[in-house]
Amino acid sequence: MAEINIGKAPGNKAVLPFYATGAVAFLVLCIVMLCTPQSFTQHYFTPHLLTIVHIAALGWGTMVIFGAAHQLLPVICEQDLYSEKMASASWYALTAGIILLTWKFWNLDVGWMMITGGSLIVFSVLLFVINVWKTTQICTRYTAQKLLITGSAFWLLFTVSVGLLLAINLSLNTPMFRVSHLEVLKLHAHMGIAGWFLQLITGVSTKLVPMFLLGKSSKEYLLRNAFIFQNLGLILFLTDGYFFAVTGRVLIYAAIVLAGIICWLLYLYDVFRNRLRKRIELLMKHTFLSFLSLILAVLLIPVVYYSDGYRFTMVYGTLIFLGWITNIILGKTFKTLPFIIWNNQYKHLSGKAKIPLPKDLYHEKLTIWQFRLFIAAFLVFALGLVLQHLTVIRIGLVLWLAVAVMYCLNVFKLLLHKTKI
Repeated sequence: MAEINIGKAPGNKAVLPFYATGAVAFLVLCIVMLCTPQSFTQHYFTPHLLTIVHIAALGWGTMVIFGAAHQLLPVICEQDLYSEKMASASWYALTAGIILLTWKFWNLDVGWMMITGGSLIVFSVLLFVINVWKTTQICTRYTAQKLLITGSAFWLLFTVSVGLLLAINLSLNTPMFRVSHLEVLKLHAHMGIAGWFLQLITGVSTKLVPMFLLGKSSKEYLLRNAFIFQNLGLILFLTDGYFFAVTGRVLIYAAIVLAGIICWLLYLYDVFRNRLRKRIELLMKHTFLSFLSLILAVLLIPVVYYSDGYRFTMVYGTLIFLGWITNIILGKTFKTLPFIIWNNQYKHLSGKAKIPLPKDLYHEKLTIWQFRLFIAAFLVFALGLVLQHLTVIRIGLVLWLAVAVMYCLNVFKLLLHKTKI
């Protein structure tokens, strides 16, 4: 963490609300899933599952990533965040939009409130895109990371804009799309997965992982190839899917995206191989498991495409949202948030008094149990989905709730920390 340019860190008001809201959303997500286990044995286009997916994607994943991105953009670009006020406004709009949207999704109550919620989310993302674009515009270093992060922001704007159109489409008597609503929904979901989450995580991880492992790689071409393949596969999939409907060619596009993922992971492997810090911390194990989940999810696509029923679609979604994205957040939160709090409360005391380290600001034992319970929760829940057995699914969801409680306790211990010297 010593490489972080803490002099350029944005104010806490531009960052901490996202972490706090994301933690609450994760807890709400696990409670909602536990209350509706039968949703995971049905078609994916049901009101309750739509609610769950949007809490996971927007309230949990996107919310925390927005906070982390506002903090890390100045680190990557080595200049101030373009607008802290814009970051705060983005949080207000995103939070209000998620509440309205998921509230109305629960009973699929299509109307002006759902559309208003979607519009607020689009506005929030637009503010985020402007902040990213303006902050990265004059950045001369880390070209590949800048490309990936900027590209992911525009993909997110495209994703939520299509989502808003889907909400409007549900309220119309005559559909606005040339293909079915469900086909567009598949395209919308994968814009978010491969365009927003994948490219953002690729860009940020190639700065953070070298920082945490004290490693480096000179193979910048791998990141450029990752950017090209990830975008090429996604664009081909979206174009083909919209104009010709999803066919077996989706496997070719998945293979192209997989090539981009492999290029990214090869870069990180080179960092790992050249690291100075030989001991692998527990929180970094979350990151390595998340990579495994992502690879498994992509390899599962042929099974999802050719199998009957929805059990493997549910497993695929679980690998993406709980195995990959949640894993990344659970690990990276306690590698970034403690430093943010420490920087605010103890930076000015460094060298003047005996002060705690960033890792002393949270319960380390809780992260150990969080990791163990995460593995148990994921395996039991995935088994329940494969077997389509409600009791096993419920047990898995109880374990997920325990993970969320531990995560929230640790996050709010950090957020409520008072300076001690």
